[in-house]
Amino acid sequence: MKRVAAIDCGTNSIRLLVADIDPDTGALHELDRRMTIVRLGQDVDRTGRLAPEALERTFAACREYAEVIREHGVPGGPHPALRFVATSASRDASNREDFVRGVRDILGVEPEVITGDEEAALSFAGATRELTAHQDPAAQSQGQSPAGAGPYLVVDIGGGSTEFVVGDRAVRAARSVNVGCVRMTERHLADATGKVPEPGTPTEAQIAAIRADVEAALDTVEQTVPLRPTDGGYTLVGLAGSVTTIAAIALDLPAYDSAAIHHAVIPLDRVREITDRLLHSTHAERAAIPVMHPGRVDVIGAGALVLLALMERAGAREVVVSEHDILDGIAFGVAERAGG
Repeated sequence: MKRVAAIDCGTNSIRLLVADIDPDTGALHELDRRMTIVRLGQDVDRTGRLAPEALERTFAACREYAEVIREHGVPGGPHPALRFVATSASRDASNREDFVRGVRDILGVEPEVITGDEEAALSFAGATRELTAHQDPAAQSQGQSPAGAGPYLVVDIGGGSTEFVVGDRAVRAARSVNVGCVRMTERHLADATGKVPEPGTPTEAQIAAIRADVEAALDTVEQTVPLRPTDGGYTLVGLAGSVTTIAAIALDLPAYDSAAIHHAVIPLDRVREITDRLLHSTHAERAAIPVMHPGRVDVIGAGALVLLALMERAGAREVVVSEHDILDGIAFGVAERAGG
């Protein structure tokens, strides 16, 4: 078993996973998994730059994570068992070197600002490794039944971008487009200050504008990724905070419960119902939902609309929700590198 740490820094949140992994079998024993809403992508769509206050929130989280990594004894040195991956917001920012330098000073590793295609491949690996393992005869003989069989369509709805990946045990096609929940909220719902004004309920025109952006993005995705297969369909696997929050609402959980959410199957009608509820509620009504993280209150409606539009475009009757995502994909890669 290799002890590794993985950090995924996105537009809305930064997350840490510390785990022991067998690089040969892919078995993962989780030691610590945590998430902090830092909104690194604050105003990036409008200004093209990372805001100073957003950088400081992110660096504060990095300092906390550095301590956790030290406490767990993750190997450091010239070949650290830590990988830091940064995605949409830092890709788009003209001052991303400020971000890179700050992370390097705190954690001692160079943050990798990856492409959308690299992000998609890591998300696919993290989301499907467990599912594909369950397809093996040995796993099935032990009574392990997968939530869904391949091929898979994996959708990772982030803050700045959304990744779409099709594959079975390997990626066949992938595409990243800039229709994340934060980007859509800031573009269509926020005022000149970048805030969503009270009561926080989008107008029908604003909802239509988000939907138009998402539909245009899906047109772009279909140039590369076949969303509507002709050979029997996909198992749709949904990742990240918008999807897991929708699942928690659908399951009527009194508090967020990762174990209950992981591999939950949510039907299209329920996603449509919840999306409508979120888009037509006030900020206060969304904040009162027991499973709602405060950092998602203003962006969850846009994220839900991305998922709904995809399901309708792809003809998906349900979505399998995964708590394992790009973070797990990063950790698997670190373990395999260490194993080699």
